[in-house]
Amino acid sequence: QWQLVESGGGLVQPGGSLRLSCVASGFTLDSYTIHWFRQAPGKEREGVSCVSGTDGQTRYANSVNGRFTVSRDNAKNTVYLQMNTLRPEDTAVYYCAAGQIPFCSGVRSDYDYWGQGTQVTVSS
Repeated sequence: QWQLVESGGGLVQPGGSLRLSCVASGFTLDSYTIHWFRQAPGKEREGVSCVSGTDGQTRYANSVNGRFTVSRDNAKNTVYLQMNTLRPEDTAVYYCAAGQIPFCSGVRSDYDYWGQGTQVTVSS
């Protein structure tokens, strides 16, 4: 049975760092495009960062560009989101999603598999 599991969330002070992991089971991630989304209370789910399944190109939302880095380790069937210089406005539930699409898309329905989410809270 396929599954995506996120981990690595938690409480961190502003300026701190976290690394989120997205591990797949039941299928291999290496050919999938993986997108990290987040949803803050009362807000729409938004795309944060994406890595393409075809050429490994990455994309970032303007709000996180230069602070977040997405990477994949196909041997571990895992995608990571390194988050540095965190801000209170980064507080949200973070989800990873996998889609059999060649390039990054911000359309949620393009992604076939979703994890359950991991909470990130940035607060002093």
